[in-house]
Amino acid sequence: MYDVIIIGSGPAGMTAGIFAARREMKTLIIGKEVGGQVVWASEIENYPGFSKISSFELIDRMRQQTLGCGVEMKEDEIQKIEKTADGNFLLYTGRETFESKTVIVAMGLSPRRLAVPGEVEFNGKGVSYCANCDGPFFRGKKVAVIGGGNSALDAAEVLSKIASQVYLIHHSDKFRAFEILLDEVKSRSNIEMLTNTEIKEILGSTKVEKIKVYNNKTKIDQDVLLDGVFIEVGRIASTDLVADMVERNDKNQIVINSKGETKTPGLFAGGDVTACEFKQITVAIGQATVAALSAYQYLQMTYGHKAATKDY
Repeated sequence: MYDVIIIGSGPAGMTAGIFAARREMKTLIIGKEVGGQVVWASEIENYPGFSKISSFELIDRMRQQTLGCGVEMKEDEIQKIEKTADGNFLLYTGRETFESKTVIVAMGLSPRRLAVPGEVEFNGKGVSYCANCDGPFFRGKKVAVIGGGNSALDAAEVLSKIASQVYLIHHSDKFRAFEILLDEVKSRSNIEMLTNTEIKEILGSTKVEKIKVYNNKTKIDQDVLLDGVFIEVGRIASTDLVADMVERNDKNQIVINSKGETKTPGLFAGGDVTACEFKQITVAIGQATVAALSAYQYLQMTYGHKAATKDY
C-alpha cells in the first residue's frame, strides 16, 4: 500500500514525488520515460537558478534528488485505474498491480501526429518526434521540421547544428514562437523556411527519401528530397485512462481546482496534462507541488494525523 502513486516521471511527477516524500508519504512514481517532454528540448534557459542548462543535466539532477528523498521510481505504463470500495486506488500496468490511498496524474502531453500517408510506416525510419533524441542520427543529412511553434523552431535550431540542410515547413506565414527564437532561426544559413506549405505525404522505400508538399498560396505541389522528418505540431493529452474519474476540457486536459483536486476524492493532477493555459516547466512543477501537499492534506483529513507515514 502506498500513500500516493504518481503517474508520470517528468518534472511535474518528480516534483510531486519530492514534496510527498518530504511529508513522509510512501511514494511511487510510474512513468514511461524519466524527464517527460523535457527530453525533447536541447537546452533550458528559463529555469530559475540556471541561465542555461542542458535538458539531460536538469533531468538527471531532478531524478537524483527524487531518489535521494526515498521515492520509488518504475519505468512502466499504467493501463487501468480502479477505485476500491474502501476509497483506495488499484493501478494496473499489465504486469503488476499497485494499491494507493491517493493518485496524482502528472503524465504530461504526447506528440500530436500529422495523420499523413507514410507517417506511421516510417516512424523510426526517418520520422521522429524528438530532435534532441534523434538529431545525431542525421549528421550531415537533409531534414525537415514540421510546425510553427516554439518546439518546431527550437528543433530547427538544434538540427541546424547537425544536419547539412533544414527545411522548416509551416502551413502559415505567421509563427507562434518567441521572437528571439524566430530571429535565431532566420539567422541560420542552412535553414530554409517553407511557409504557407503543407506536407501531404512521406515517401521512401525502406526509409524516408522525400516528402510531398503543397503550397496553399501558389497551389503548387513539390517533392523535397531529404533523409528525415521531425514532426513538431503540438502535444495532446492522453487522459482516457481517467476519463470517468475527472472532468476534461475540449482538449481532453484535466480540469482541476486551486488545490489540484479532480472530481474524484483522492485523485489529483498537475502539470501540462491539466487545463492550465500556460505550458511551462515552472508552471508544471508549481502545480505538482500543490497536488502533493493537497494529497497529504487529504490523507490527514481522511485517515488521521499518523496516516501518511512510511512505516507499514
